[in-house]
Formats: sequence, C-alpha cells, structure tokens
Amino acid sequence: MNIFEELESEVRSYSRGWPVVFDRAQGSYLYDEDGKAYLDFFAGAGALNYGHNNPALKRALIDYIARDGVTHALDMYTVAKRDFLETFKEKILQPRDLDYKVVFPGPGGANAVEAALKLARKVTGKESVINFTNAFHGMTLGALSVTGNSMKRGGAGVPLVHATPMPYDNYFDGSIPDFLYFEKLLEDSGSGLNEPAAVIVEGVQGEGGINAARIEWLKALDDLCKKHGILLILDDVQMGCGRTGPFFSFEDAGIKPDIVCLSKSIGGYGIPMALTLIRPELDVWEPGEHNGTFRGISPAFVTATEALRVYWSDDELEKSTKAKGERIAAAFQGIVEAYPDANLFAKGRGLARGIEFPNGDLAGKVCAAAFERGLLMETSGPDGEVMKVLPPLTLTEDELTKGLSIIDEAVAAVLT
Repeated sequence: MNIFEELESEVRSYSRGWPVVFDRAQGSYLYDEDGKAYLDFFAGAGALNYGHNNPALKRALIDYIARDGVTHALDMYTVAKRDFLETFKEKILQPRDLDYKVVFPGPGGANAVEAALKLARKVTGKESVINFTNAFHGMTLGALSVTGNSMKRGGAGVPLVHATPMPYDNYFDGSIPDFLYFEKLLEDSGSGLNEPAAVIVEGVQGEGGINAARIEWLKALDDLCKKHGILLILDDVQMGCGRTGPFFSFEDAGIKPDIVCLSKSIGGYGIPMALTLIRPELDVWEPGEHNGTFRGISPAFVTATEALRVYWSDDELEKSTKAKGERIAAAFQGIVEAYPDANLFAKGRGLARGIEFPNGDLAGKVCAAAFERGLLMETSGPDGEVMKVLPPLTLTEDELTKGLSIIDEAVAAVLT
C-alpha cells in the first residue's frame, strides 16, 4: 500500500478505515487482493443499490460496449439517452403522476444540486436559499453553502453565503412546533431574512446522521413553501432510487417537489450519472447556459435503463426493501435495549439505518470492530456519532442475517 501513501493526497478518507487493497466485487461482497471477502453494508455510499457488478446490468453494459456504442456524447442525441428517457418516463414518472423535465447537469450529486440552486435563483430572481441543520448536499461551493457540517464547510477557503439554516425535523426533540421559527422570520418584515428563492431538503439526512424526517413534517414543509411562493428542492441523491422503499424518498408524503436531485444509484452500476428534475414551467435555461463535458455518459444511460426495467417494472424491490429495513430496525432496537446504560438510539427508514452513540469515538470503534470481522460500514453525523448502514437493496436474507450478527458482535466487543 506504499504507493497510495506516497502519491495519493492526504484527503483520502475511506481507505484509512479499511486499510486493505480491494480487487473484486460481486453482489453484496468486496474481495481484497488476497481473496478475503467483506460483506458490504456501505454500497458505495449509496451508489450501488443494486449491488456490485449486477449480472443483468453488466450484461447490458458489455453488449453495448461490444457493439461500439457511443461512450461520450455531451448532450447530443443518442440511442442510449433516448432509451433511458423513454424508460424513465414509463417506469418512474408516469406511474407516480410526476411531470418533470430532465436536466443532465454533470455526473455527480453536487452537479445536480448546483444546477438546482442556479436554476432556482434564475427563475425567481432571488439569491437566498434555506437549508437545514445537519444537511449535506455536496462539496462544491454552492452545494457546500447549504451543507451543515462545520468540518466540510471549513475546507471551502472562502465565505459561504446566500444560505440560511433552519431546524430540521426533531432538531429540538419535539419541544418546539414545526417551522415556528422559520415561519415567524418569513412573516416578520423586521426579521432580516432575505426572501428565499428556494428551500433545499433531504427526506432522510444520510451524512447528517440518518435523520429521517416524519411524513407530516415533509407535508408541512411543502405547504409552507407553497404558501410563501418558495421553490422546494428535494435532494434525493443518496436516498432516492429505492433506498427508503419507494423510488423517491418523498413519495409516502404525497408531495411533488419543484426540483429533485438524483445521482449515485440512478446509474445503476456505479457509473457516474446525475439528474436534476424540474417542473416544465421552470425550464427557462438558454441553450448551453448550464453544461458539462461529462453530462452524456452513454454507458451510464445503458445500465440505468436496464436497472429501471429489471427493478422498477413492479413493486417487488420496494416491498423487499421495506421488509428488510424493518428487520434491521428491530435488530437495532434490540441492541439499544440490550445496553440500557449506553444511551444508544436507533434511527432511519428503509435500508438507510443507524445507531446513534454518545460520541464518535464509540461509533468509530464499532465500525472498526465490524471491519475486523469482515463487514464494511461507516459513521455519519456531525461528530461521526452514528453507526450507519446502507446495504445493497438486493442483498439476500442470509446476507442480512450475517451482517446483523457481525454488528451484534462488534457492538458487544466495544460496549462490554
């Protein structure tokens, strides 16, 4: 591993917690160069909802490459893009009665967020955006301005402006009515709050600590935005594509955000891809006003299309994700109850789950103990205090049982 430490920047992160050299991956497993298997409850930080090297997606990708299908096309028309758009409309938008235009902003989640913020300001002529405590929206300057984590914000090197944080759901543990402060500022001409162009929110905050917003809170936020003429941007980069059960994390709330950001698992295979979905009346871009060299990566269109056909032609994956999520929830609640003096708290939705520890040191030690036992998972939250699991949605019941058993052992090793 010397070459990594010699040549790669100190900014590297995950490799510090998992100091092995990985070589192969299939399904829910990663294998190091010595052949040791690691059960993956990280799944590319949510970019591999359908597992590693999914056979159906791999076959579609290999066939496309073998016939010399176009790889790079910027925003030119291609067969691969047409197939994706037609399939996305048929499998995702129409069944949910969603009317969106699709912006291909560039390949990463931050690209999708930047496009959303930029368009919201262009449409409204306003500069200010409301974000939420413990939010994470990306590491570029615009996305970072609406991100809460002080360590990540500190790396910007310049002031992060034109954004105002508000309390996320349950920030005050239910002691203050939802949106009391936010609405008071909006209605008070002396509050000093600049009239916002948009509100940006995650249905479940992943990096922020697996904080799952209540359905009624999301509905109330949608109502507040409509009442005050504020655009609602829903960042579903990590929690979309089925992570919480439905394709979109906001579906159970019955809302239709003005703008939706998707990336990570939308490409299906781990190939970079991002979408910014916008209501048609918001499509006021001039040609080329927002672009990027890698906004047309055809191999991602191919695997994305196949993923939609295989997994979103019925509701089997959604039901399976919810059922497996409930298994994890019950197991995590069992851990909480097994250590009543440890001040643990189980949280999450679907297959985005976590246990909050009193501090980041304990959560980090549990993840390290799990790695020693062949399981990959990370921490999240402002101080890394949440042990976070994001397994592939396609994991088997046996793999889930094995993972939960390892987590049990890891927690016991640290707390007893």
